[in-house]
Formats: sequence, C-alpha cells, structure tokens
Amino acid sequence: MVTGMKNVVVFVRDFDGAKRFYKEQLQLPLVQESQAIMEFFPGGVALGVALAMHDDALKLVGRHTGITLTVKDIDKLCRQLTADGVQFAEPLETTPWGKMAVVKDPDGNQFALVEA
Repeated sequence: MVTGMKNVVVFVRDFDGAKRFYKEQLQLPLVQESQAIMEFFPGGVALGVALAMHDDALKLVGRHTGITLTVKDIDKLCRQLTADGVQFAEPLETTPWGKMAVVKDPDGNQFALVEA
C-alpha cells in the first residue's frame, strides 16, 4: 500500500551549476546535500536534484519537468533571476489564473513559477 511521496528527482549534468541555481538563485530551502544529490523543502515532498550518472538518467536532462514552484513576489524574483543571467523558457506574464514564468536551470530543465 502506497502511503505518500518522498521526493521528485530532476537530473543534471552540471552539479556545481545546479547548486548555484537551486541554492543561491532560486533560494530553495536545502534539507541535505551529498556529492551527487541535493534535496530541498524540509517537512514535505522533497525536490531532489541529482547528478545524472547513467544513460537512463542522462536522457532525462534538459526537459520540462512538469514541476511548478510557488513564489511570493514573483515580480521581484524574476527581476533578480534576469539580472543574474537565468534563462527563461517563458517570460513572466499575467494569465487568467495568476502570474507565471518558466525558468531553466543550467542544464535546461524547466520549472514553472507561479505567484502564491
């Protein structure tokens, strides 16, 4: 019987670049870190960022993840990310359901940002 979800993992090639993107630029709350994986968001479903070390994982690098992150003051965050050189797959826009943007990590993995 399945009782919950532990984490969702995104694979990367550039682990150092990913560290900078997730920890410093997005400022995600870090739970734990090793040489090949970082986990963010304490107390709930974690976002894992792992070094792609085999062919099957490498195939999953650089795509839209389907993951949406909620953000307070999305306008400010998007300005900071733009100033820091982060690439956007979709720029910040106002939609019928709120403000949204899609950012890329250094390996091209895409995440939707929506204002909470």
